Amino acid sequence: QLQLVESGGGLVQPGGSLRLSCAASGFTLDSYAIGWFRQAPGKEREGVSCINRNGINTRYLDSVKGRFTISRDNAKDTVYLQMNSLKPEDTAVYYCAAGPCGVRAPMGTPGYEYDYWGQGTQVTVSS
Repeated sequence: QLQLVESGGGLVQPGGSLRLSCAASGFTLDSYAIGWFRQAPGKEREGVSCINRNGINTRYLDSVKGRFTISRDNAKDTVYLQMNSLKPEDTAVYYCAAGPCGVRAPMGTPGYEYDYWGQGTQVTVSS
């Protein structure tokens, strides 16, 4: 079964940091652009960041620019999302998926163009 597996979530105070990881199960990640998405309770899923296959091109949701950094290590088959200066409004379940990183799937949209969704990892920002 082809699937992505997220890890690294947790409870953190406002202003804190977390690093999420996205690993592939059943396939190699280096053939795919990868996106990170999040869904807060009662809200629609939204794209947060994406990275193309070689890691050169990245995109971010406006509200996370300057705070989140996406990167990938194709040798380790892993994509990361470094989240700094976390805010309570960043609280959500975070997912990664494989799909287009560009104008076909703008950040902030639900990512219907994406496949191989993982189960998600909970990020809670609270004092």
